[in-house]
Amino acid sequence: MKHADFVHLHLHTQYSLLDGAIRPKELFERAKEYNLPALAITDHGNMFGAIDFYQTAYEYGIKPIIGCEIYVAPASRFDKDIPGISEASFHLVLLVKNQIGYKNLLNLVSKAYFEGFYYRPRVDKELLKECNQGLIAMSSCLHGEIPYLIVQRQEEQALKTAAEYRDIFDNNRFFLEIQENGIKEQSIANRGILEISKKLGIPIVATNDCHYLNKEDVMAHEVLVAVRTGKTLSSPDRMKFSTEELYFKPPEMMKEIFRDYPASIKNTIEISERCNLELKFNELKFPSFPVEENDTPNNALRKLAQIGLAERLQKHPLDLNPDFSSLNKQYQDRLENELEIINSEGFASYFLIVSDFVNFAKKNNIPVGPGRGSAAGSLVAYSLRITEIDPIPFGLLFERFLNPERISPPDIDIDFCMDGRDRVIEYVRNKYGNDKVAQIITFGKMKARAVVRDVGRVLDMPYKEVDTIAKLIPDTLNITINEALRLEPALRKLEEEEEKIKLLISLSRVLEGLPRHESTHAAGVVISDKPLVEYLPLCKDSKGVMATQYDMDDVAKIGLIKFDFLGLK
Repeated sequence: MKHADFVHLHLHTQYSLLDGAIRPKELFERAKEYNLPALAITDHGNMFGAIDFYQTAYEYGIKPIIGCEIYVAPASRFDKDIPGISEASFHLVLLVKNQIGYKNLLNLVSKAYFEGFYYRPRVDKELLKECNQGLIAMSSCLHGEIPYLIVQRQEEQALKTAAEYRDIFDNNRFFLEIQENGIKEQSIANRGILEISKKLGIPIVATNDCHYLNKEDVMAHEVLVAVRTGKTLSSPDRMKFSTEELYFKPPEMMKEIFRDYPASIKNTIEISERCNLELKFNELKFPSFPVEENDTPNNALRKLAQIGLAERLQKHPLDLNPDFSSLNKQYQDRLENELEIINSEGFASYFLIVSDFVNFAKKNNIPVGPGRGSAAGSLVAYSLRITEIDPIPFGLLFERFLNPERISPPDIDIDFCMDGRDRVIEYVRNKYGNDKVAQIITFGKMKARAVVRDVGRVLDMPYKEVDTIAKLIPDTLNITINEALRLEPALRKLEEEEEKIKLLISLSRVLEGLPRHESTHAAGVVISDKPLVEYLPLCKDSKGVMATQYDMDDVAKIGLIKFDFLGLK
């Protein structure tokens, strides 16, 4: 079947937090129905969902286009309040053409957090001039600089700004977006954009700035935005989209809407054909542990493990056992077998790194747990004093930890006293470099009970009533609203008999499971062999600490190695 001759290039997934309401799997199921050849992700100021989007696209046989709707400071990204300028930032859509563009986008969205953050992560034109290769830019929605200037009747400045972006994104890499959403200001912007296109020869492209999947999801999206802003639907000053058109429209509808501007439709295909990013997965990128000159991590690990085992056995009552030589051989053979597997798979540096920071903690009187999980089955870990459990008397198997038949990276969870955990992580940062160590992002989700409470508040329902309904949802881990309706007759009866409860449940279903906020993983820290920004985008957590923009699963998919620093009271 012939592919559709239109591609959505401006689209917000659930990772435009509390603004986008599109889940990747549902999106690609619909895109498959529409027979789209490609699809772009352009979340606000971040790349949180890039890997999930990329891999899901290929599962459905659709080409993924990685992008971001970045925030551009009106002057320098280092400036905050600027007298005479009301806008803190403007929108600009960037799409990745190739590996160079991907690296540049990683840089841009990371520096936006660390250098330009002011309400939102911002870049500036100076940074765009440095990091634009391999990227295609589009002028964005009404919050883009050019549409904004047109609506403000600053046509000459809009023309100059368009020329500036055209020069930054040379070789036909800058496009002027036209959208049709029924907003009066959009019509004004479109007219101005078409004039600029004629004067400067900048091509136009049709987009729909998709924020939700279905036309009927518009109210759920309004509720989502109200959750973000802490308002109710009855609030006169609540933030509201003045349109009901930001859904994932079929290609035929987009062609009909822009029938007077066929080039704007054709250019969606032209842009998509220029975007051909290939990402590699599951190639492990182990950080290196500093060893002495002319030594190797394998040799260093072997020496440390042998010395450590000898020290352990000195305090071991083996010599009281009449079968001492046999038991000693059992330990030596076990150690050698484990070392063979560890070294042959390239895991030596991992053990050396863990041993080093665990021993730092112990030397600095930071309490460390005796070991947990399958790592307690490793004699090497015991010899290096990573764990305090001798696996041999307890019959603990190394193969439960590292199975030579099905090798995956080692994963040793270390418990530290909560009061000293940050000191250990700081030691690791100082040793390997701040740019190579980061905590890992995680996302709080709108789970069944919580989403009902959120939606009920936005709908102005009495707290007591909403609380009663929420408590009818069984307090079971990861239960869904549909499961709760099946299990709880009283909840089902309320939904069937009361219209306002039916609306509450219906809206909650649409929003259930969406990410609500980002935070950092309780234990996960990634250590890299190169500056992390060469592999993934970075951000700052609420305490200003560097964190990955990819979650734990996506960090593993791109081959980076996670270390677990658990803090216990």
